[in-house]
Amino acid sequence: MSDDDMNMPNPFGGLPFFNDMMRAMASQGPLNWDLAQQFAQLGAVGDSADPEPDPSTRIAYNALADIADVYVREVTQRPTGPKDSHVEILTTTRARWAHRTLTDLRPLFNDLATALAKRDAPDASGDPMAAMLNNLSTMMAPALMGMSIGSMVGALASHALGQYELPLSRPFASEILIVSSSVDSFASDWSIATDDMRMWVLIHELASHAVLASPAIEEGLSSMVRQHVSGFRPNPEALMESMGDIDPTDPNALAGIQNMFSDPMVLMGAVRSAEQEALAPFLDARIAAISGYIDFVVDSVSTRLLGASSPIAEAVRRRRVEYGTDAQLIERLLGISTTRAQQQRGRQFINGVVEREGSNALTQMLASASNLPTPNEVDAPGLWLARLETL
Repeated sequence: MSDDDMNMPNPFGGLPFFNDMMRAMASQGPLNWDLAQQFAQLGAVGDSADPEPDPSTRIAYNALADIADVYVREVTQRPTGPKDSHVEILTTTRARWAHRTLTDLRPLFNDLATALAKRDAPDASGDPMAAMLNNLSTMMAPALMGMSIGSMVGALASHALGQYELPLSRPFASEILIVSSSVDSFASDWSIATDDMRMWVLIHELASHAVLASPAIEEGLSSMVRQHVSGFRPNPEALMESMGDIDPTDPNALAGIQNMFSDPMVLMGAVRSAEQEALAPFLDARIAAISGYIDFVVDSVSTRLLGASSPIAEAVRRRRVEYGTDAQLIERLLGISTTRAQQQRGRQFINGVVEREGSNALTQMLASASNLPTPNEVDAPGLWLARLETL
């Protein structure tokens, strides 16, 4: 917390228990990480079993990964591990996936919390009650932020198959997480052979690992996501304004309250800024192109290893669109859109490049951040190829 926040009037100052509780809730800075971890664990596990993977399952995954790795390297022309080493596949639970994801994305969420913590100091000459409510809102903000972020990561963990549920680069490049019980459950639900499903997930994770670890992605995509996250503007009155819009006599009032408290944009007072609006077309274009390329690699390798008629890709992509609102909220905060329209847009770009110049031309995207396509180029791949010829 800043010195100004520590020195501001505490509305619970005369009540020792509440005073200690509120200060503890705000003691970790703009985001309460203890609450974030607790809510992430709760959301990940829910009411269903979260079994510990058997050691034999991990061995089986790593044996399949040795095969998939060869083909992914061939198609991407990139290493799948640091210093050209093989990555280790770690089978894990949903709860540990949530913990690791929250840890990996902590810098992004810190940037978000910091941006939303930049609130104007209350006017001392104004209404004392309004000033007290403003102070209360500021003190509660880290807790609300922690609960909201944790709940969203937990929702993501509840259906995650592997580490790259979002097209974002991750640290710890020597290993990849697989939620083995979720993979096997998905295979059972769709009547897919377990080994085929495991192989497909490994191909997707290794392809994502190889593509997203490139310096071009770090400079051209990850930095843009950080810019988006830091672009939110705080509106401390957002929650009170939303509550004021609810008519208590309306029979649907309870549903309205539930919807309001399930929207982190309202709870955290996050307002989309003009800077984010200007950035959105470029971020969407890069997400579409990079996701499209990863899908192309996955399709190319899985066709060789599983056959062209495998239904897995379409089943997983349909599931990706049908996540549900809770899991998609984190994409809104991070500025990442993986809608069906985005998937199709990226696929059309990739197909357009391959039709004109062949698949080898796609590797130029990862040569440097400047090679990533612009919004116009994603919709007209010939423009992208023409620009690369001039570089």
